[in-house]
Amino acid sequence: MILRAAASYALTTRVTRPGLSRARFEAWQARRLARWLARDLPRAPFYGKVPERLADLPVTDKATLMADFAAFNSRGVTAEAAWEAIEDDSRIGDLTVGASTGTSGNKGLYVIDEAERADWLGAVLAKALPDIWRRAERVAILLPTHTRLYDAANRAGRTRLRFFDLKAGPDAWQDDLIRFAPTTLVAPPSILRHLAGRMAPPRRCFSAGEVLDPADRPAIEDWLGGTLGQIYMATEGLLGVTCAHGTLHLAEDATLFEFEPAGEGLVSPLVTGFRRHVQIMARYRMNDLVRLSEAPCPCGSPLLAVEAVVGRMDDALRIGGVLLTPDILRNAIIGADRRISDFRLEQTGPETLRLSLEAYAPEDAAGAAAGALEGLLAGRGISPLIEVRKGWPAEAPGEKRRRVRRALR
Repeated sequence: MILRAAASYALTTRVTRPGLSRARFEAWQARRLARWLARDLPRAPFYGKVPERLADLPVTDKATLMADFAAFNSRGVTAEAAWEAIEDDSRIGDLTVGASTGTSGNKGLYVIDEAERADWLGAVLAKALPDIWRRAERVAILLPTHTRLYDAANRAGRTRLRFFDLKAGPDAWQDDLIRFAPTTLVAPPSILRHLAGRMAPPRRCFSAGEVLDPADRPAIEDWLGGTLGQIYMATEGLLGVTCAHGTLHLAEDATLFEFEPAGEGLVSPLVTGFRRHVQIMARYRMNDLVRLSEAPCPCGSPLLAVEAVVGRMDDALRIGGVLLTPDILRNAIIGADRRISDFRLEQTGPETLRLSLEAYAPEDAAGAAAGALEGLLAGRGISPLIEVRKGWPAEAPGEKRRRVRRALR
């Protein structure tokens, strides 16, 4: 495990090093992809043969995968067996199984073996903790779902990793977290805002598990006294990590990204994991909305840079045939009045919106936010009814914060 993780760390560091040209990186990626298409993809019954090129494969999604989970992995693991394992110890022989949180609907499954766990560990360390070989780390992971992937980090010798279950609520884990005194902290931005001022800031901090809104970043970075990083990870694998300059770079050393236009300058990724050999994910359509960066990052990485992961397609609102992505709605509300620090915007009907502000938000701030929304929507030729109210039901412990969502029944 340790030797494989070290090899993955070295490979990740080498092929993503600053100064490597994009052309040379893409040549390496093409060779790895071709080998994966010939050797690993045919092991999944859904495919069964070697394609001439990636573009010849059909686009898949969560519904396709979950309709016949066994057809997409080389070990014949069924969805039923995977769910049973998750209820037990998340093991099937030498395999580890896990599930998504199901934020956008039904949960998805994944299955990996020990080699892939080691590859994941090496890649994460290379990107998030590149100096792990120089100093020991205490890493705290605060997320609603535990996975044995996290346990792999404790085999790295110099790393102690502890998982804190957000579903239990802060009263259950906050004191223990403070005693652990993490040097690196990974948590959703809503939790990081809760912790700000309640504990000493860690040396490194990464947002994960929720969209990082512009409303959250300043408060968290004031507490940290430095830059907040991001880890972009999902059931589909490790998808991106920020560099030292604070730029989120896609993990193209393990995943090939294709992009479908989604409107408003956003794209939705199709991902192909060419370092995975148990569960095959080829041209898998994600539900995410991403804005790619047009400017090169000063770090010199050959990996594509992302300006923002703005949310999920499920959270995009559609009124009168007009698509409204979460980022433009969030920006309009937050930009209306600097006293607004939190809100919820829900589409409750075909042409009705509900805007909820904090209970203590000033009346004129609420009016400014509603006015900003009306102006934004009028510019797109639509005029839905906007209900404004104070307060909203608190999220359950561990539930992802979604400030913009479609709540149509």
